[in-house]
Amino acid sequence: MIIGKLQLRKILPYPSRVTILLTIGRQLKPLLPQSLKRQIPGRQKTSTWPAYIPENSGQARKMLILEGCIQSVTTPNTNTNSTTANILRKLGITLIAPDKAGCCGAVSQHLSAQQEALNFMRRNIDAWWPYIEQGITAIIITASGCGAMVKEYGYHLKQDEHYADKAQKISELAKDISEILLQEELPLSRIKPSIKNIAFQSPCTLQHGQQLDGVVESILKRCGFELSAVDDTHLCCGSAGTYSILQADLAQQLLYNKLTNLQRHQPELIVTANIGCQLHLQSQASIPVKHWIELLDESFV
Repeated sequence: MIIGKLQLRKILPYPSRVTILLTIGRQLKPLLPQSLKRQIPGRQKTSTWPAYIPENSGQARKMLILEGCIQSVTTPNTNTNSTTANILRKLGITLIAPDKAGCCGAVSQHLSAQQEALNFMRRNIDAWWPYIEQGITAIIITASGCGAMVKEYGYHLKQDEHYADKAQKISELAKDISEILLQEELPLSRIKPSIKNIAFQSPCTLQHGQQLDGVVESILKRCGFELSAVDDTHLCCGSAGTYSILQADLAQQLLYNKLTNLQRHQPELIVTANIGCQLHLQSQASIPVKHWIELLDESFV
């Protein structure tokens, strides 16, 4: 097998490449040095989506959701978006995940593979557009890194005569899940936090890229969670897309600094809003790390 010569990136779609590489990594994990072992996430059981609600059910509100690629393989509890679907169903919203949508293009963009990134964008637009023509009101994204990318589709495709207008519309419809929940009347009487003392790590792509600093925190506080104080919340955790791989030493120093601040007041749990940050943090954290949507879904009674 000569994987390099086969040029895996040209043969398989991005999610399939991730699956293959992660499978290989898990098989070789016992032979790897400790520094690499920590970066390979363990297997998770894939959660089940709630049943789709048919047109005549009276549940009129429908939104799209980006399944993505990294999350679907490494943290299927989050990336199947079953937790988000569960929460939104309680609020009268049905989520639709078009089969032909996939990677947002962010990783390709990070690696300067611009044409590949643009092709991912065009594919997603083609997959989403029929639903947008039917009146879908939002495209929900649970990974803030992907959210920052999709919100820039209009910019990246502004010179494309076939996609410029559609891309701009996509950017306008793209919403982080926190933006949706901020506007909803949450059933607070049904939310009973079993873990109250938590530390929230605000990803750079959420607070700086999407300018949503403090939004998740306000939702969690409204739902009864107690947030530990965290110093230097504006600083990066070291994940930063491909940065943790290409600049490993600096990424590890940033990770050490971030975890020191997150764990200083001994929270029971760390929550975040981006898959890259989640994987990076949990590689060294002494306490569990989850996506905040998972925590919220688990707290419904």
